[in-house]
Amino acid sequence: RGSRNHITTGAHTECIYCFIVQMLYKLIILYILDRVDFPMTNAQLTKFITEKEYTTYFNIQQVLSELVDDCFISSESTRSQTLYKITPEGKETLSFFYKKISKDIRDDIDIYLAEQKYALKEEVSSYADYYEVNGGEYVCELKIIERDSSIIELKLAAPTASSAETICDRWKNKNADIYAYVLNTLLGVDK
Repeated sequence: RGSRNHITTGAHTECIYCFIVQMLYKLIILYILDRVDFPMTNAQLTKFITEKEYTTYFNIQQVLSELVDDCFISSESTRSQTLYKITPEGKETLSFFYKKISKDIRDDIDIYLAEQKYALKEEVSSYADYYEVNGGEYVCELKIIERDSSIIELKLAAPTASSAETICDRWKNKNADIYAYVLNTLLGVDK
């Protein structure tokens, strides 16, 4: 009997440990999303957390899914990425538990965001996706986003999925030039 209780206690202890570790991963993600004023991609969150070796890719994906299911973060998916933002419920939860994240980890996050914030924001400031309409034709939806608002939105027809994909891929690199051209043309400003 004694050894049976010991096994149960060991499994119980391991279960509690897993719960605490998963909670820490959730708090880390909430802390990161709370420290920025823009949504972050799955890849951005995953890169930082795995490079710091806090946990594995698969744990991050599970935690992100649970945070979305619990309404602590929201997600928006396109064909090429998923963007995450902290919700008011997530902010409230973080305010109660953020000190459960060690000062060293919070400092790592703060330093990383201070150094990378502009590059991270630039990555998510443009949106490009496409969808099929009318049997084989496609519409490309293109945006530049600043402070949660679109400053330009374009919808372009594309004859094939391949051309729609090309348009979306090129939008990522050319959106600022296109925006400047449209704005200058409409305002009658010569370059």
